[in-house]
Amino acid sequence: MYFLAEAAEHNPILPIWQEIVVGSIAFIVLCFVLMKFVFPRMEQTFQARVDAIEGGIKRAEAAQAEANQLLEQYRAQLAEARTDAAKIRDDARADAEGIRQDILAKAREESDRIIAAGKEQLVAERATIVRELRAEVGTIAVDLASKIVGESLAEEARRKGTVDRFLSGLESTGAR
Repeated sequence: MYFLAEAAEHNPILPIWQEIVVGSIAFIVLCFVLMKFVFPRMEQTFQARVDAIEGGIKRAEAAQAEANQLLEQYRAQLAEARTDAAKIRDDARADAEGIRQDILAKAREESDRIIAAGKEQLVAERATIVRELRAEVGTIAVDLASKIVGESLAEEARRKGTVDRFLSGLESTGAR
């Protein structure tokens, strides 16, 4: 009953002093436990999370830098390959031009050789034809002279080379 009487006199706005003491002690103990054990643990967890995030960012940056470096290397290799390909094409064109010039030179030499051989053959054939014509002209001239004179002049003409001298005289007159 004592409590009831006291409870009846108690002001609901002001708490009882025992409750304030017990609540304050409990609050202090709770703050001590939180500060001593829970907050450091939470700080470690947060720091680990920050480190993981920052480490992930650093690893991503390193991976990005490595990827950029590889990309530059590939671009440099590609440029070098293009340069080499252009050089090979230019060398091939130069070689082709050299081969073309060699083939043209050989063709010209062969053409000149064929023309020279043809000219030599023509000179030889001309000389043969001239010899044959001289003999025929000489024979025809002797036969004609024999028919005109009425005697056989073939033996005498051969001995004296009359026809050859006559034709040589004609050649020298025609050459002047």
